[in-house]
Amino acid sequence: MTKSQPTWSRRQFLAAVAVTGAGTAMMLNPLAAWAIGEPDPSVAAIVAATIGVDTHNHIDVPLIAAEVPGPNIDLVGEMKRSGLSAICMTFALDYQKLQNPGEAYERFKNGLASMDQQLVRNGMKRSLNMADLRAAHKKHQPTVIQSIEGGHFLEGHLERLEEAYDWGLRHLGLLHDSDASVPLGDVYTNPPRYGGLTAFGADVIRECNRLGILIDLAHANVETVAAALKLTAHPVIISHTGLDTQLGQDSNMARMMRPRLISREQAKIVADAGGVIGVWTHLADSPLAYAQNVRALVDIIGIDHVCIGTDTKLTPAYNSGGGGQNHGRPGERTNQAWPDQRSGFYYTVVDAMLKVGFTADEIGKVGGGNFCRVFDAATARRH
Repeated sequence: MTKSQPTWSRRQFLAAVAVTGAGTAMMLNPLAAWAIGEPDPSVAAIVAATIGVDTHNHIDVPLIAAEVPGPNIDLVGEMKRSGLSAICMTFALDYQKLQNPGEAYERFKNGLASMDQQLVRNGMKRSLNMADLRAAHKKHQPTVIQSIEGGHFLEGHLERLEEAYDWGLRHLGLLHDSDASVPLGDVYTNPPRYGGLTAFGADVIRECNRLGILIDLAHANVETVAAALKLTAHPVIISHTGLDTQLGQDSNMARMMRPRLISREQAKIVADAGGVIGVWTHLADSPLAYAQNVRALVDIIGIDHVCIGTDTKLTPAYNSGGGGQNHGRPGERTNQAWPDQRSGFYYTVVDAMLKVGFTADEIGKVGGGNFCRVFDAATARRH
């Protein structure tokens, strides 16, 4: 086990990554934009010039061995339509209650086996580091970064993290809605029980640092985040949330989502430690409202610490256990995030960000450059 290093300051981190250039936009031929239809040339140019990343996108696949790999999904087609270069392709194990020892581990293996086969069907590969991500973007090939939401599969077995790494995991959401059988920390929507990060959660963070896995602190409460930031050797991401002042028009949705939002003070703490925070599409009833939510967070923590993390699904929802695919809820699909959306997700967001006054360079940072910076910092240290 490697000894943890002190948390980086914002200034130290930005100075270090400026040398690598990982956070800058890759300038390509604007005519190479992945579009269906004829987007505005200025929008198409920005989409083509940047590595657009959704840092939290659910791709539903079977978690039961008998159903692997599930119906064919058109992941590559949906990605090309969206304009995104990459997604952090995630799945969760606790949507259905975990009851028996080993059950989470079995779901984990079945889910990754399903994703393996779906990627083969789509002619796609996982990006394991920034070199892979840059190469895929240069070739105009959609790619994915493997993520999982919640450390339930570990069940107290730290060695399973290296197994997951070898399978291609590069982005770990420490927590999800329910506690793991061996808890890692307090979940922000549940009553606090552990005083923040648990001893096993601390071990997992150290092991992620050693292996080269980006740590995602979405779903962690304030105490868990504070403890993790003191311990981690590399900057973290909170992939999907929103500023708690941006509650949108739907009071019922706002009431449900409020515990999942981040305060100005907490956002500043994450940014000052070099981290990046993703803005989701929830609580934004239009692309312009989404761009304004991005602006609100940028105004608090700066343009270098905000990214996109939709918590949507590029492909159809899947009901494991015999239900198969379904249409999902309104706004659940990435390329149909808003009513009357006429173009793919990233094209729509870039257009909206231009309309609220973001520059092309700023859009490149929020669209993917900031995520690339922390992803590179986390994954480049494997050797």
